[in-house]
Amino acid sequence: MDVHHITRDLAVAPQIRPDDIPAVASAGFRSILCNRPDAEAPDQPNFREIERLAGEGGLVARHLPVTSGRITDADVAAFAAAADALPKPTLAYCGTGTRSATLWSLAEARRGRAVAEILAATTAAGFDLRGAASRMAAQAGAAQAGAAPLGTEQRFAVLIVGGGAAGLAAASSLKARKPDLEVAVINPADIHYYQPGWTLVGAGVFDPAVTARTMASLIPDGVTWIKAGVVAFEPQRKAVMLEDGRTIGYDRLVVAPGLKLDWGGIEGLVETLGRNGVTSNYRFDLAPYTWELVRNLGGGRAVFTQPPMPIKCAGAPQKAMYLSADHWRRAGRLKQIGIDLFTATPSLFGVKEYVPPLMEYVRRYDAKLHFRHNLTRIDGSAKRAWFTCTAEDGTPSTVETAFDMIHVVPPQQAPDFVRESPLADPSGWVEVDPASLRHKRFTDVYGLGDACSAPNAKTAAAARKQAPVVAHNLLRDMGFIEGPDAVYDGYGSCPLTVERGKILLAEFGYGGKLLPSFPSWLLDGTKPSRAAWLLKERLLPPLYWHGMLMGREWMAKPKRAV
Repeated sequence: MDVHHITRDLAVAPQIRPDDIPAVASAGFRSILCNRPDAEAPDQPNFREIERLAGEGGLVARHLPVTSGRITDADVAAFAAAADALPKPTLAYCGTGTRSATLWSLAEARRGRAVAEILAATTAAGFDLRGAASRMAAQAGAAQAGAAPLGTEQRFAVLIVGGGAAGLAAASSLKARKPDLEVAVINPADIHYYQPGWTLVGAGVFDPAVTARTMASLIPDGVTWIKAGVVAFEPQRKAVMLEDGRTIGYDRLVVAPGLKLDWGGIEGLVETLGRNGVTSNYRFDLAPYTWELVRNLGGGRAVFTQPPMPIKCAGAPQKAMYLSADHWRRAGRLKQIGIDLFTATPSLFGVKEYVPPLMEYVRRYDAKLHFRHNLTRIDGSAKRAWFTCTAEDGTPSTVETAFDMIHVVPPQQAPDFVRESPLADPSGWVEVDPASLRHKRFTDVYGLGDACSAPNAKTAAAARKQAPVVAHNLLRDMGFIEGPDAVYDGYGSCPLTVERGKILLAEFGYGGKLLPSFPSWLLDGTKPSRAAWLLKERLLPPLYWHGMLMGREWMAKPKRAV
């Protein structure tokens, strides 16, 4: 737990986890103040989980969610009131601690404390808030304005927003082609996750720890890491605004922030996640709970859900079902467990060639399929779930079901700061040309990964193929590479774990065209195989850590436009 003491009565921290609560209490804190809205990040516990455990530990917890980079005067007043009212000392937290420190700074300026004194306190605590100094001065009064230091604006040849699979792969691909290129990556998180591994964590195959590494260890050599959150894009003046008030300029911008998991989009879900038999492999800390539920379920009903597309790894919801069912089959419990897949989609999988072999496993596990069913409400304590069923003619109806365990996949969308920016298309995604991945309206901007509008599967495999395309085209536009554009063909891969030890390796591109990486005599992706399982379990993780994220484009060299 990374605690930064600002005063005797207040400290700030990055996101705390439920298992941090005993340490918070042991450190002498008597209250917790959360300044982070739920669902900002895929590994983020919901506040109600924190509140429940804090109460059990004798701490007072309060939620004052503040949107990063959009701190209003009302937010500042509410923070000051909460800090005054809560038992002392208080631990305030957000994504990185910066938001909470900024709120404290503005609140203190409002009380009349000198800006220089405030900055001294936050600097000593490890936060550079000079970019917010002018606002502090405004809070303190016009007389302070002359003492306010200037902001800390920087400029880079290439600025990459996002340090996930797509962002780091793009940075590495750029540096591999032009080692002296000035590149910066903006990302607030300390930890980087290999999210494709969470399916196997939920099946007891991987230990969660093998899917996480420090961000600092993965930033490519020669790349500047800006540890902050982005709040706005200003493409007209080639700038990005950060949550701490800084403005970062660029010559070229690459946008790869991933997507947002909207846990709050399902009524009642936030209150029950991680208990009452409600789980999801889409969160790092919940995937082990999936395995706990699967191991311990002796009978009853297991429900698996899938929201409307697009989502991150469209096959993941049914992967959880297949691996769970296979465990119950091997344990001799399958006949005692009813399995249901409720999916908002009209079919089992979007590429027709893979449906027949998948249906063989649906029949093997005697799973019931419910198409056009979207989870809208859940009551964990009552173990009931409600779905909106949309008939083929568009008529909606409500379907209620009981469960003993339920694996939930939340609705997903682009991050708020993308959806509300000039870069977004009408659906909220970064609007790119699907072949070049160059922005359709701002030619100095590129997008890749889950947040871009290209109609491909949102998978790490797609980002692996997209990163070299972006690197080539960006450097070509800057005059460092000659020849035609590189083109992205929509490649995505979904290793469908149909049983422990066998995988159906789905590989396809735009329009559902099959794009196999291997000859059929070596690995036929339309048939479940042990070879595909070994690829997923043994080869893909090192390919990710030591290949894709390091700029080694094994089997990912970009094709040139004709």
